[in-house]
Amino acid sequence: MSNLRFQAIKSLTNRQQDIRGYGDHRVTAIFASNVFTQKAQREYLSDEAYKSLINSVKTGSKIDRRMAEQIANGMKAWAMEKGVTHFTHWFQPLTGGTAEKHDSFFTLKGDGTALEIFDGDALTQQEPDASSFPNGGIRATFEARGYTAWDPTSPSFILETAYGKTMCIPTIFISYSGESLDTKTPLLKAIDLVNKSAVDVCHYFDKNVTRVSPTLGWEQEYFVIEESLANARPDLLATGRTLYGHTPAKGQQLDDHYFGAIPERVFAYMQDFEQEAYKLGIPLRTRHNEVAPSQFECAPIFEEVNIAVDHNSLLMEVMNRVAKRHQLKVLMHEKPFAGVNGSGKHNNWSLATDTGVNLLAPGKTPRTNLMFLTFFVNVLKAVHDYADLLRASIASSNNDHRLGANEAPPAIISVYVGKYLTDVLKEVEERVSGKFTEQDEVILKMDIHKNIPELLLDNTDRNRTSPFAFTGNKFEFRAVGSSANCAWPMTILNTIMADTLIQFKKEVDALIEAGEKKEIAVIHIIRKYITESKNICFEGDNYSEAWAQEAAKRGLNNFKDTPRALDVFATDKAKKLFENHDIFTHHELEARHEIMLEEYVKKVQIEARMMGYLASNSIVPPSIQYQNTLVQNVKGLKEIGLTIDTFRSQLEIIENISKHINGVSDNVEKMIEARKKANEIEDMHARAVAYCDEVKPYFETIRYHADKLELVVDDKLWNLPKYREMLFLR
Repeated sequence: MSNLRFQAIKSLTNRQQDIRGYGDHRVTAIFASNVFTQKAQREYLSDEAYKSLINSVKTGSKIDRRMAEQIANGMKAWAMEKGVTHFTHWFQPLTGGTAEKHDSFFTLKGDGTALEIFDGDALTQQEPDASSFPNGGIRATFEARGYTAWDPTSPSFILETAYGKTMCIPTIFISYSGESLDTKTPLLKAIDLVNKSAVDVCHYFDKNVTRVSPTLGWEQEYFVIEESLANARPDLLATGRTLYGHTPAKGQQLDDHYFGAIPERVFAYMQDFEQEAYKLGIPLRTRHNEVAPSQFECAPIFEEVNIAVDHNSLLMEVMNRVAKRHQLKVLMHEKPFAGVNGSGKHNNWSLATDTGVNLLAPGKTPRTNLMFLTFFVNVLKAVHDYADLLRASIASSNNDHRLGANEAPPAIISVYVGKYLTDVLKEVEERVSGKFTEQDEVILKMDIHKNIPELLLDNTDRNRTSPFAFTGNKFEFRAVGSSANCAWPMTILNTIMADTLIQFKKEVDALIEAGEKKEIAVIHIIRKYITESKNICFEGDNYSEAWAQEAAKRGLNNFKDTPRALDVFATDKAKKLFENHDIFTHHELEARHEIMLEEYVKKVQIEARMMGYLASNSIVPPSIQYQNTLVQNVKGLKEIGLTIDTFRSQLEIIENISKHINGVSDNVEKMIEARKKANEIEDMHARAVAYCDEVKPYFETIRYHADKLELVVDDKLWNLPKYREMLFLR
C-alpha cells in the first residue's frame, strides 16, 4: 500500500495523455440511434402494432397478447440489425441502482435446430430472483419469486460496450403477491395521479386539456479524479468518500475552478460519455466546472419525469463505465471531500399540458395568469403540508454530510418565491376579502404578465441556499443528493401535489355549488391556501442561525439526520396519504422505511470499519515510524553532548505525535465498542439512531487526530494520497 500513492503520482508524471476527444459526430446524427424510438417503431412494426403501442403510451391502455407478439418481433429485428445478441429487463430495485439479467435470443428446438427467438411473453414479463434484493420484509429469503413487467412509456434501448450489445427493456419490479419492489412502480402511479388531478383543475380554465405531464430536468454534479489515486484510497473504494484527509492549503477559496476552462483529459471524458448518452437518447445540453476543484456538472433538456428518471439512472452507469476508459474515477457521493462543496442533483420540476402550456409559467392574459397562480399556490400548499415527507425523500447517510453547508441547502424545508411573487401573493391575500363581494373580481384583472421582466430578473438572481426555489417557470428541488435516484423525491412531490389539487377542487366545487362564480371561488381558495402556507415561504439566508430559530417558531421541523427524518413514514398522516391514493400499501411503506433505515446502518457500519482499518494500517504505523526516527535523532544529539534546548522542537513533535496516535487509537477502540452495542439492538430504527448518535460522532474525533498526523509525518512515509494530489493532479 505504501507504494501505491507514489506509483500513482509517478504514472501521472510519465503518462502520454490521450486528449483526442470523442466528439467527432454531430449530435443530431447519432441522437437516440440506440433507442427504439417512434421512428424505429414505424419502420419495424406493422401499422396495427404501432398504433397499439402509441395508444398504450398515451392512455395507459393494456397491449393485448397478439400485439405484444408483433411488437416483440419488430423490436428483435431492429436490435439484431444493430448486432444485439441478448436482451434484458432493465429495472430499478430498492438498492438505489439498476439491475439486469441477460438472456440470449438464441434457443434450441426439440430437433436441435438453432433459432433466435424473442416473443411477446419475453417482452412483457420475466421472473428474476427477488430474494436477494432489499424488500423490507415483503419477501422471505426462500420466496424467490419476483416479476418484471414491461413499461411501454419508456422506450427500449441498446446498451453498447466494447464486449457486446444488449437490448434493455425498462420494466417495473413487483413481488409474487403484487407489492412493488422497485422505484418505478410508485413513480408511475404518482405520475398518473397528478395527471388526473391536474387535468381536473385545468378544466376550470381550459376544457381542451386532456393530459398533464410532470417534467423533470436534473442537474448532475460529480467529481473526477485519477483512477490510480482512487485505487490507493481504500476508503474511497469502499464508501465513496474520503474518511481521512487534511484540507489542502489551496482548495476552492479562490473560486478559480467555477466555470473555468475544462481540463483537457476531463473534457475528453465528457465528450466520450456525452456521445454514449446521445446514442441512448439522453438529451444532455450543459457541461461545466463546478465550484470545488475537480468537480463538474452536466444537465439535460427537460423530459417527462419517468423518462428523465430512467435517463439519469442510465447516465450514472454510463459515466462510471466510460471513466474507466480514461483511467479516471467518477465520484457521485454527496461529500467525497471534506472542506469543499458537496455534490447535489437539483431536480427542476414543472407541469406541462398536452396543449403546450407550462402550468408554472405566467401567462399572457388574466385568465391564464389565474391558472398559473392556482397551480403555483397549490405547490406552496403541498410543500407546507408535507414538508417532512419532502425532507425524508432526500434523506441518506451520504446527504447528511452535505446538507447545510457549502451551497447545499439546510435540512429545514422552505420555499423561495422571490420578491415579485411574494408581493403578488400578499396582494391577493390582502385584496380578496374574507366574504364574497363584487370587489373580488378586481383581483382577477391583475396582470402578472405585464411585469414578466421584473419577474425574470427577480428569479434569475435566485436564493441558492433555499431547498425548494421557484426559478421563473419551475421549482428547483435543490436538496436532492448527487447519488440519489430521482424517482423517490419525484414520487413524493407528485403525490403531495396531486393530493393538494384534489382537495383544492373539492373546496372550489363546494363554493360553486353554493352559488359562487367559478373564478371567484377559485380566487377565494387561492387566498385561503396563501394564508395557510405562508410559513413555508422564506426569502432570506437559509444558512443563518436566525432562520433556524425563526423556522422553529413557525413550526417547521429541522431533521438534521436520516433516522429521524425517516420517522415521518411511520406517521398516520403519511400512511393515509399513500394508501388513499394507491401509491403504497401500509405494508409497502413500512418496507421502504425499514430498507432505508437498514441502508443507513450498513453504510455507517462500513465507514466505521474502514476508519478502524485505515487507522491501524495506514495512519498509526507511519506515524510511529516517523516518531521512532525523531527519537533516534534525539538520542544521537544527546550522545554528542547537546543540551535539551537545542532539540526542543524535536521533543515537541514527538510529544505531539504521541498525543494524536493515542487520540486515534483510543477513539477507534471506543467506536468499535459503540458499534458492537448498536449491533445488538434488534429494532432497526433504534439501531439506526444508535449508529447516528453513538457511533458516528467518533468519526470526527478520529479524523481530527489522523489529519493532524498527516500534517507532521514525513511525506515519504504517508500511505494515502493527499487532497492536493487527488483534487489537482490529473
